[in-house]
Amino acid sequence: MPRCDWCGTDPLYVNYHDFEWGVPEYCSRALWEKLVLDGFQAGLSWLTILKKRDNFRKAFEGFNPYKVAEFTDKDVDILMQNDGIVRNRSKIISTIKSAQIWKDIDSSIGFNNYIWAFVDGYPVQGKFTTMAEVPKFTDLSIKISNDLKAHGFKFCGPTITYAWMEACGLVNNHLIHCPCHEKVKSMVIKN
Repeated sequence: MPRCDWCGTDPLYVNYHDFEWGVPEYCSRALWEKLVLDGFQAGLSWLTILKKRDNFRKAFEGFNPYKVAEFTDKDVDILMQNDGIVRNRSKIISTIKSAQIWKDIDSSIGFNNYIWAFVDGYPVQGKFTTMAEVPKFTDLSIKISNDLKAHGFKFCGPTITYAWMEACGLVNNHLIHCPCHEKVKSMVIKN
């Protein structure tokens, strides 16, 4: 199958590419989880994060933002000893703060509604034929990044935000020759 070039041959990466990346994500909690993981990925390969994802899920209570929002300094110290995750104190503290912010947004309008409003509820459909054509960030990712930061989120610059948008299907950037492009395009939920 002529997959997107970035996929490579690692079975974990292939599975992620074929069944998860670019699939429109409408669950508020899952959107937050992926935003957190993309923040942890900064400076590392995504494959590193995928290999540690189950450890992250265990460490962060299944990415339940209500539980994570209650983490204390003691929890941060425990997480800093967990070699199954990326042990970066700033990113761990940011995750706790972002859980608190998520709760506020989700209780008022729904985190999913907040995020999907940036694309009017429908994924942007990329039409790229090579990876060289795919931008590292866009005006839209800058806008979303700035808005997330205005709410208090960290580790969500325009490049991280764009990668997250691709992962969550806000943008369908499977290359047009990749069979997943049309498959993902057809998964859009019509309101």
